[in-house]
Amino acid sequence: MSDARIQGYARALFEIARAEGTLDEVEDELFRFARSYESSDELRSALTDDQVPAEKRQAIIEDLLGGKATSTTTQLVSMVVGSGRGRELPAIVDQLVQRAAGTKDLAVAEVRTAVALSSDQQDRIKAALENATGSSINLKAIVDPSVLGGVVATIGDTVIDDTVRTRIDQLKSRL
Repeated sequence: MSDARIQGYARALFEIARAEGTLDEVEDELFRFARSYESSDELRSALTDDQVPAEKRQAIIEDLLGGKATSTTTQLVSMVVGSGRGRELPAIVDQLVQRAAGTKDLAVAEVRTAVALSSDQQDRIKAALENATGSSINLKAIVDPSVLGGVVATIGDTVIDDTVRTRIDQLKSRL
């Protein structure tokens, strides 16, 4: 799908969430759903298979998110999937997250760790990233089992990789 179409969907989702007064919550729920979608081949396949009727794909969304996310989030994801744009969902959500952060003059930082971070740990990482970048940060913490230990932070095009794997690779190259 073209960048213009992705941005159009992101702008529409953004405006709907803002009009509903639930932008922060919807933006966070959409971000988490998009990361789950990216990490699950089975979910991605079910939501993008053209052989599966749109109503069935939307029912899958309702089953997954119903009661666990706001109705606005559920309806927005259902709309995107029902219109046949399930493959572009992560890109649409990423554009929405950037748009929401931009309205607050925040930079989005994706922080990947092997285990869930406590709120104190998130606050400390956020403060460290704000100090390092000189920007206010909207922190998005993601549990990623492929990160064996440590943290990978992505802010725009900048990647800060302080993982165990990277440290071991650095030690190997020194030896």
